[in-house]
Amino acid sequence: MIYILSFIIGAAIGSFLNVVIYRLPEGKSVVKNRSSCTKCRAKLKPFDLIPVLSFFLLKGKCRSCKTKISWQYPVVEIVTGLLFVFIAYYYHLSTTVIDAFAIRDAVFVCALLIIFVTDLKKFLIFDVITIPITVFALAVNLYLYSSVTDFWQLLAYLIVAMVVGAGFFYLQYFFSKGKWIGFGDVKMGLMMGAMLSWPKILAALFIAYILGAIYGLIVLALKKKKMQSQVPFGVFLSLATLITLFYGGRIVSWYLSYINL
Repeated sequence: MIYILSFIIGAAIGSFLNVVIYRLPEGKSVVKNRSSCTKCRAKLKPFDLIPVLSFFLLKGKCRSCKTKISWQYPVVEIVTGLLFVFIAYYYHLSTTVIDAFAIRDAVFVCALLIIFVTDLKKFLIFDVITIPITVFALAVNLYLYSSVTDFWQLLAYLIVAMVVGAGFFYLQYFFSKGKWIGFGDVKMGLMMGAMLSWPKILAALFIAYILGAIYGLIVLALKKKKMQSQVPFGVFLSLATLITLFYGGRIVSWYLSYINL
């Protein structure tokens, strides 16, 4: 039952994430005005907004103008729902227990999904996502872990991770004069540090570059892109942060045990 409920909640939140993903690049408010068709501007009715189901009931077309609806909408809703199910599984949630770590990670997942899609589509990482989530991550991690870890040590680890995450990308931005990466990646590095702390940030950076390298080799081999082509690196940073969020401790422990052999 908790998995079904988690999926429904996740899919509903995914529907809102689609609004954010569409409106941010357009410079529109994400809370004002009703949802409408991007083509004919017809206002969507409540039964057109049922997560996942409405897309298939409408056969992937606008009810008014019959324009095809992007597959992004149901995919984001389904992925969000599945990730919420995973969080419920990871933290062994029940219908009678609210877990603070699960809520934290649900917020992180939503932010990472927005960054993933907007960077994939528009090559943009928005400050309105990274800056508030950085503040939220820093505050919530200090609150959640301060009862089991020395506060000042915890704060030091978070600050080091944020400096490493942002500094790593800032050096690339500075020396390339913005040609290698955008400044949005610098702010995302800051956010990643606040989310993951030290030393998990190192694992996330390593995974991101491995994923980016694999992607680069594939698209070059398929002749889809050239060496100088722009790459949405926020996509790989989002994936790497998501992986490290749940399995970073195991990855770091495995690596430390490996180098001690």
